[in-house]
Amino acid sequence: MTDREQYTPGPAKADVRKDGEKWALILVRELSHSPEKVWQALVDPAQLREWAPFEADGSLGTVGNTVKLTWVGTPTSFETTVTQADAPKLLEYGDFRWELEALGGGTRLTLLTNIDRRFISWGAAGWHISLDVLDHLLNGTPIGRIVGPEAMKFGGWQRLNAEYAKQFGIEMPSWQPQAAQKS
Repeated sequence: MTDREQYTPGPAKADVRKDGEKWALILVRELSHSPEKVWQALVDPAQLREWAPFEADGSLGTVGNTVKLTWVGTPTSFETTVTQADAPKLLEYGDFRWELEALGGGTRLTLLTNIDRRFISWGAAGWHISLDVLDHLLNGTPIGRIVGPEAMKFGGWQRLNAEYAKQFGIEMPSWQPQAAQKS
């Protein structure tokens, strides 16, 4: 059995900041790696391809860089400009803000991202799994990217989506992917 087959996401744990229809999702993870190592995984296109829900056509590590991000499994792409890149502490582009704080020998990683409130539980479930995949990658036990339509068919995503909807006090979106896998 591979590490991916054994992977099961932990319990839902995120916050939202509500402002009308625009909600900010806040996910915090404590990783056992230096901020410098985590920073590289956030800005390097090759490392992003291993865990993030999008492809980046350039480095996100320099203020002013314009990078095309393409969401995996969809034709959706957009250009974004890096507005803050204070390595290895703060990265901001588009609707994404990553904060890295040294914590003992590791890093407290905080993601703040704006998501339409109708899909906040989906986004929370997806980012939860992506950050788990990032942790495995940094630990040297990669399980492969689980994102987009593939993630939505993953049983752990289904459970997280329901848990986050309940936690945030919202209805789950009515559309659900076909053939969820057990996990």
